[in-house]
Amino acid sequence: MATKPKPFRILGLDLSITSPGFAVVDVKKGAPSLVTTAHFTTAAATPQALRYEEIEAFALLFIRDHMPFDVVVREIWPPSRNYAQNNKIHGTWASVERALHRYGYEVDVHVTPANVKKTVTGNGNAKKPEVAQGVRDILRLEEDYAFKTDDHSDAAAVALTYCVREKLITIGEDD
Repeated sequence: MATKPKPFRILGLDLSITSPGFAVVDVKKGAPSLVTTAHFTTAAATPQALRYEEIEAFALLFIRDHMPFDVVVREIWPPSRNYAQNNKIHGTWASVERALHRYGYEVDVHVTPANVKKTVTGNGNAKKPEVAQGVRDILRLEEDYAFKTDDHSDAAAVALTYCVREKLITIGEDD
C-alpha cells in the first residue's frame, strides 16, 4: 500500500520585541495551505530581559505544538543606526533561536522585508494591508478572512516568500 506524501512544512517568523509573529504553512502538490498563525504581545513596562524570556517561552510552546518543520524562515531586520533597536531585535532573535534549538531546529533561511513585500504583492514598498491581501490571495483564503494582527499575515508572508523562492509554489499564473 502506497503511503501518502507528507506536506512540506514551513515555519515563518516575523520577529519583534513588541509582538513577534509566527506562521506555519504546509505545501502539498504545489498548493500552499495555512496551518496556523500566532503572535505574542509583550508589555513595554516589563523589563527587557523578561520580555525575551516570555518570547522564548511562547516560541517553545508554539514550536512544540506545530512541529515537525522542514525549514524555518525568518525575516531579517536591516541594521539600524539606533543601537537600542538593534539590541531589541537581536535579543528577540536569540530568544526564538534558543527555543528552536531545544527541539533541534535553527533558522535556515533569512529574507528581507522588501523581498517579502515584493513576492506577495509585486511591490517592494507595499503596506501592511496589501501584504495581508497578497497572503490571502496566494493561500486562496476567503476575501473576508481577517488575520488577527499584521504579525500573523507578515509571518505567513515570510513563509510564502520561501515557497516562491524555492519554487515549491507558483503565483500569478492562473489567477
